[in-house]
Amino acid sequence: MVDLLPRLQDLGHKVSIYAFSGEHTPLTDQLSTAGIDVILGGENDSVYHPKHIMVLRQLMPKFDIVHTHNTSPQLFAALANIGRHIPIVTTEHNTENRRRKLFFFRPIDRWMYRQYRQIICVSEPSIANLQAYLGNKSDKMCVINNGIDIQRFTNATASLEYNHKTLGAEHIIINVAGFRAQKDQATLIRALHLLPRTYHLLLVGDGVYLSECKRLAKKLGAEQRVHFLGVRNDVPELLKAADVVVMSSHYEGLSLSNLEGMAAGKPFVASDVDGLREIVAGYGVLFPHEDPNALAAEIKKICNDTQYAATIADRCQQRALEFDIRTMVSQYDTIYQKVMHQGAYQS
Repeated sequence: MVDLLPRLQDLGHKVSIYAFSGEHTPLTDQLSTAGIDVILGGENDSVYHPKHIMVLRQLMPKFDIVHTHNTSPQLFAALANIGRHIPIVTTEHNTENRRRKLFFFRPIDRWMYRQYRQIICVSEPSIANLQAYLGNKSDKMCVINNGIDIQRFTNATASLEYNHKTLGAEHIIINVAGFRAQKDQATLIRALHLLPRTYHLLLVGDGVYLSECKRLAKKLGAEQRVHFLGVRNDVPELLKAADVVVMSSHYEGLSLSNLEGMAAGKPFVASDVDGLREIVAGYGVLFPHEDPNALAAEIKKICNDTQYAATIADRCQQRALEFDIRTMVSQYDTIYQKVMHQGAYQS
């Protein structure tokens, strides 16, 4: 959103964002500074609290288009739109989620997706899995790859706060991801435990599994080498300070952190799962899902072989160039124009 919304604003759209979480972060501050109207939910409210439906009922009529991302906004906006027929669009970011494993959610999801005028999937695996789950290939579905601000990552300078000298590290590994069930920082922490003490790990992000990962690092005796940095607005600089970028996940849609890591000009290593495999194969390095031994071996090989590392980094950066955010913004704008020219929608 930080990269996308200001660019939509530059096209002449008036843009607001309603974040169910009421927490002020460096990212919400960036959006406010860019002139985006940021509306926050209650600080102590769950993103699944039904009060958001009533808030949306009040907010949505003020807008020409409402675009949702992630599970609870998808459902709550559809519910808030009953009887309203406000044009709503959603983006499906993943290839799977926990909800799809619960049979009683399927009829709810089928109803929910029917309420949307356009369903944007971030990758081919994402749209294929959603079509299989819903049992149809609606012409309302399309693929728009996520994009990033390439120049912001290729032109960044290394962090002065977290680098080899300040950490006392010979090699730095970095992972940028929320601490949630989809991600797998635990495998990365276990891999670090298998590496020499001169290797340090930067974990950027926040989430419900943060405490669990901190406990794991302490249990393995690696707490002095695992640095939990929280949510940051200097990710490009942190990536530039690292030797290896790792994305260890159980599944992805089209990970922005994946593309950002590849754009930074660093060797990129990812778990061999849907949503990562399609972007990384042939460019970066894939390791078997949940295999800390294989991951540790790949990291060590990259750090010990400068020519090998340089080759991977160059391939990754060239791959990232295919996902410039300017293309994504143009395609989103085309969808909005199409939706606005459609007649009154009936589900």
